[in-house]
Amino acid sequence: MENNTEVAEFILLGLSSAPELQVPLFMIFTLIYLISVVGNLGMVILILMDSRLHTPMYFFLSNLSLVDFCYSSAVTPKVMAGLLLGDKVISYNACAAQMFFFASLATVENYLLASMAYDRYAAVCKPLHYTTTMTTGVCARLVIGSYVYGFLIASLHIRETFSLSFCKSNVVHHFFCDVLAVMTLSCSDRQISELILVIVASFNIVFALLVILISYLFIFVTILKMHSAEGYQKALSTCASHLTAVSIFYGTIIFMYLQPSSSHSMDTDKIASVFYTMVIPMLNPLVYSLRNKEVKNAFKKVAEKATSPWLHLVNV
Repeated sequence: MENNTEVAEFILLGLSSAPELQVPLFMIFTLIYLISVVGNLGMVILILMDSRLHTPMYFFLSNLSLVDFCYSSAVTPKVMAGLLLGDKVISYNACAAQMFFFASLATVENYLLASMAYDRYAAVCKPLHYTTTMTTGVCARLVIGSYVYGFLIASLHIRETFSLSFCKSNVVHHFFCDVLAVMTLSCSDRQISELILVIVASFNIVFALLVILISYLFIFVTILKMHSAEGYQKALSTCASHLTAVSIFYGTIIFMYLQPSSSHSMDTDKIASVFYTMVIPMLNPLVYSLRNKEVKNAFKKVAEKATSPWLHLVNV
């Protein structure tokens, strides 16, 4: 990576400079992050422990939970440190690392959601061929492909951003090293870099959304043709959690990037960014656990196993 910078560190302005808001915001984000960590890692462990959840859908879900945990962890701890300790300085290399992990994992999540939509399509529309369609090899290739592509795309963003010269201000008007927020600080001609960023990001979002929309179009057509009320209900419950997660994720992205430029502001970007960096990773495990009988049954089973030795001691 070519380094044309005179800047050794960046200063993150954060969400608010008001002193009276620092502690309340720290407490809110700490609670959100704890729920996110417990929920996502708990989901991964639960799926690993219960053999009944060793299916393609839960294989994708375990990777989604792992990605949510990782990309929330790439941003939230630094935000919390800034709020509690006032430490808003981030080194040049740390900024690049944060940007890389966030961009790569957000891209991975984008394609995992698309892979899960294809899995739901195969389950509802081609139930007799499901086991031969969604084989272990196919699932592994979809997940590995999502990770590899995500890391390649993030590498491109890092190269385009940090090959620019930073010789003006080092104050980032954001609470983390977002690509566009850092690019705006450059004193180089950044038109080509920004164009590449917009084209790549648009392609990723539009392609994944098309896969999801087409999958659900076929799913809804199949559901409407069902004559059995039980089959109708089962098909809907199978897709409900994923559809909720998709709506939250892409709804935030559309709100952030498709609003009119006249109403676009850095404060609006920050609010939307809080949602997809912190709130969505917290919501996903809740959505899948509260709306999914298999996950709830697996949790009860694990909880009973964990508490049975203590109950035995109490009885003795």
